[in-house]
Amino acid sequence: MTPPLPPSGGLSEAEISALRKNLRNARIAARETLPEPERAARTAHIESHLDALVDRLRPRRLAFCWPWRGEVDLVPWMTRWLAADPARQAALPVVRAAGQPMIFLRWHPEAPMATDHHGIPVPAGDERIEPDLILVPLNVFDGAGFRLGYGGGYFDRTLAALDPAPATAGVAFELARADTCWPQPHDQSMDWLVTEAGWWDVRAKSSGD
Repeated sequence: MTPPLPPSGGLSEAEISALRKNLRNARIAARETLPEPERAARTAHIESHLDALVDRLRPRRLAFCWPWRGEVDLVPWMTRWLAADPARQAALPVVRAAGQPMIFLRWHPEAPMATDHHGIPVPAGDERIEPDLILVPLNVFDGAGFRLGYGGGYFDRTLAALDPAPATAGVAFELARADTCWPQPHDQSMDWLVTEAGWWDVRAKSSGD
């Protein structure tokens, strides 16, 4: 369930749009310029917290995103997660048509890959998966679980269309955290947040590290 939106402070739609765009661009730039040793250390902590979260949630079908523009690289972690249990399945989101919800296609380390219109790797096969849990990349996030993506609305559209809705865990470096994302009525909040600092249940306010 999406929490109530915070007040806009009397700002116009255009002003809020500009705030969101500037915040998104600034945090992406900060992420892209992380020194590699620091990125690796932060990623290792995130992987540890993901281990704890999935041990708690126990998904069998897990969706994630191929890293883009300096996002947290979950490919090695996902490879290990799959190898630990042959019954597990992983999937990547794929955009098939503009303005439509994404679908999730099965992925494994040996899966043939293609690229989408952004040049991001996607499975070349057509086996669809209905995930139990989706690991969602966050350009910016706030404590209420709202996020800023890239402005295309792909995840918001997809999450609104899925029934039953899977659990969602936003994954990002702490540098993506903000006081607010200036969420809009169509924005879908995350159920969980995971950074190098720990994991949080957004609704219950419980956490782990």
